[in-house]
Amino acid sequence: MDKKYLSIFFVFLTFSSLILFTGCREKPVAAPKEAPVAVLPPEGFPTEDYDMMEDKVRPGEAFTSLMVRLGMSSEDALSLAEACDTLFDVRKMRAGNTVSAYYSVDTAAMDSTAEVALKYVVYKRDKMRGTVFRTSDSLAVWNFSRPVETSREYADVTISSSLWNDMTAAGAPASLIVSLSEIYAWSVDFFSLQQGDRFKILYDKSVCDGEVVSVDPIYYAEFERDGKVVPAIMFDQGDGGGIYWKEDGSSLKKAFLKAPLKFTRISSGFSYHRKHPVSGKVRAHTAVDYAAPTGTPVMSIGDGTVLSAGWTNGGGNTVKIRHNSTYTTSYMHLSRYAKGIKAGVHVSQGDVIGYVGATGVATGPHLDFRVWKDGTPVNPLTLDSPSGEPIKPENLAALDSVHVVYKSIIDSLIAR
Repeated sequence: MDKKYLSIFFVFLTFSSLILFTGCREKPVAAPKEAPVAVLPPEGFPTEDYDMMEDKVRPGEAFTSLMVRLGMSSEDALSLAEACDTLFDVRKMRAGNTVSAYYSVDTAAMDSTAEVALKYVVYKRDKMRGTVFRTSDSLAVWNFSRPVETSREYADVTISSSLWNDMTAAGAPASLIVSLSEIYAWSVDFFSLQQGDRFKILYDKSVCDGEVVSVDPIYYAEFERDGKVVPAIMFDQGDGGGIYWKEDGSSLKKAFLKAPLKFTRISSGFSYHRKHPVSGKVRAHTAVDYAAPTGTPVMSIGDGTVLSAGWTNGGGNTVKIRHNSTYTTSYMHLSRYAKGIKAGVHVSQGDVIGYVGATGVATGPHLDFRVWKDGTPVNPLTLDSPSGEPIKPENLAALDSVHVVYKSIIDSLIAR
């Protein structure tokens, strides 16, 4: 071919290719659409495809009895119990826990009567975890957990009415009160909080399905009263000892708890001239009365040995504990004793020894709590309890560094 015509041919070929390429760009071929992937809920089966009925495990109800009540045959319920193997201990099913039964409903029966078949049962162990039992087709068991979102939070609460009201008004979860009362159990009397008292807390909050499930851990807290600050610095020495410390390395944990029961209220204080609510006579009341619902657990404020556990005139069911050669305590008007509590038994700080009641001479359920020092009654609210072991000297510098970091975080949040 002549070079002239060969050049013209290549130009034409190039021009044609450009036209074709441009056309492809203007009209792209659509990629095939992928079918949407079904996303199963945490339970692992399409819960929305079934009718659900919610129930509770009844007191004393066995696993097989529950399944039969929900719609399984006795034979299948027994086979399902055997299939649980190590995934679920049927003996530890707790009364009061929620079970959700899922049924398929066939309304196309010849006689127009709906046929109902139990397909799944979900047992909720707690707010986050549960166990699924497939009750038809092939029996199966599996555990599941719901997703939990954890965030670092800060709360700043000043007491104006009550810790509960002020905590919730500040937007903090009320469950934070329990954690604070445990951390400051030895140094802050939660029954005698005053207006102006202030808590500052740096903590983790875990949320599941929009509900707060935990406020743990608390990394750092401050309790302030009249300008005096009591910090609580989380620092674990790795020896199983207390993990909350003051800035000087002294432990927040002391020999005695500030109170023998969880947050309630004081109904009567320590006095040598009190008018008795029943007899009307004025006489000494060398105790602190804590008003609380019947059945509220009562704890030993310290390690010790039970001197007696029995009936006393006026005091009803009473437990008396000797903590050492100096201190003795008593807990009166109990509705009943904790299991195993009797004379000679050793108890540890925080052990439940009985439950609030109104036995003996009492106008209502409350705990009469008394402390003796060297045989002389002392006011439990002003009891000066010795501190526990301080932090190890080699860890003091690390504690100081941690304190500086947490303190700077809180100070920066306050400044916003």
